[in-house]
Amino acid sequence: MARLFGTDGVRGLANGLLTAELALQLAQAAAVVLGHERTEGGARPRAVVARDPRASGEFLAAAVEAGLSSSGIDVYDAGVLPTPAAAYLIADLDADFGVMISASHNPAPDNGIKFFARGGQKLPDEVEDAIEAQLGKEPARPVAGDVGRIQRFADAEDRYIVHLLGTLPNRLEGLKIVLDCAHGAASGCSPQVFASAGAEIVVIGADPDGLNINDGVGSTHLDQLKNAVIKNGADLGIAHDGDADRCLAVDHEGNEVDGDQIMAILALALKESGKLNDDVLVATVMSNLGLKIALRGAGITIRETAVGDRYVLEEMRAGGFSLGGEQSGHVIFSDYATTGDGLLTGLQLAAQVARTGRTLQDLAKSMTKLPQLMINVKGVDKSRAATDEGVAAAVAAAELELGDTGRVLLRPSGTEALVRVMVEAADMETATRICTELAAVVEDRLTVPRELAL
Repeated sequence: MARLFGTDGVRGLANGLLTAELALQLAQAAAVVLGHERTEGGARPRAVVARDPRASGEFLAAAVEAGLSSSGIDVYDAGVLPTPAAAYLIADLDADFGVMISASHNPAPDNGIKFFARGGQKLPDEVEDAIEAQLGKEPARPVAGDVGRIQRFADAEDRYIVHLLGTLPNRLEGLKIVLDCAHGAASGCSPQVFASAGAEIVVIGADPDGLNINDGVGSTHLDQLKNAVIKNGADLGIAHDGDADRCLAVDHEGNEVDGDQIMAILALALKESGKLNDDVLVATVMSNLGLKIALRGAGITIRETAVGDRYVLEEMRAGGFSLGGEQSGHVIFSDYATTGDGLLTGLQLAAQVARTGRTLQDLAKSMTKLPQLMINVKGVDKSRAATDEGVAAAVAAAELELGDTGRVLLRPSGTEALVRVMVEAADMETATRICTELAAVVEDRLTVPRELAL
């Protein structure tokens, strides 16, 4: 049986894979696994629950809170908040654990449930496995005064905003910034925090109705942000995704600044200020080779991990490193956060523009991106991607051709039924040709026969 937890919690079609019944059962299982320490000590455990504004989040949050409270957990309902806000508040409240209900950058029909441990830390695989193993077993059933209580976490957003403002090295006066909130969880607090930091702001994608999250806006759809930056003569634009744990940017001419470029800017700034621990940046295997080349020249080492901010976090914690992230815009500042935080990242990036007096476009030139192409091959058996001999031979041939001028990466998606084929090369023509050829091999070798798929 396939593992229920993916790379970022349990995610799927709401009322399809992710039902109210499953949400209730997951909450009851998590109460046993994550809430046992305080129970043994005689006091009721506490959990923070937050969600993004998807319509399905309303019934899923109700099911999660019912599962937790019926299992003897006191629930602090934080309402609609970014994922990094939930993680911060778990630590700030000294809660035993927390739950975020969101499908991040996925479309509105999807949703997800992810758990955080004490301190707002993401769960290691073995703890997620323990929660999954608890499903179907008898839940905790306290009675009378031992049942958990549910209360509104009234000042949750204010606490998070104060925390963010306290991280700024300098204010943002003189900057005009367009914010794209993806009709998501940042729609309330992102405009507040950037305005409070001194920036003049223009806001788009901040009218969530439960169905329009990530719909043509946000970090996966940058066209509206690019147009708004140019139209309003802004210095830069910041794009969040649905749960605001990532940040992409746009310079004053509408050019995209991705997560690798953002990390390059921030790593160089932290090194300059003496705050880049051991002169190390933690990044995933998906980061552009140009990032490694640029930072190597500045005396900064990159530690590579598997794809997923949880693996970046594990490496950062193990080595005590201060900065890490992903090309997709998940950027983690371990001094201030336990997960990727799109608002924090946007603030720190804007602060560098304000501090240096340089344009974001100029700052982004600190690295030169190698041409990179990724093709998602759908409808294949992703479990065989690493073992199929034909695929391995095609990858080896491609790597031999590229030599030191590029690289190949094949990666099964952690959340979808597909294999990602990524190629970097000295020029886009070569990257396109090799990536297309490899994708064809993957499709030919790994496609599940129709008679077996039925």
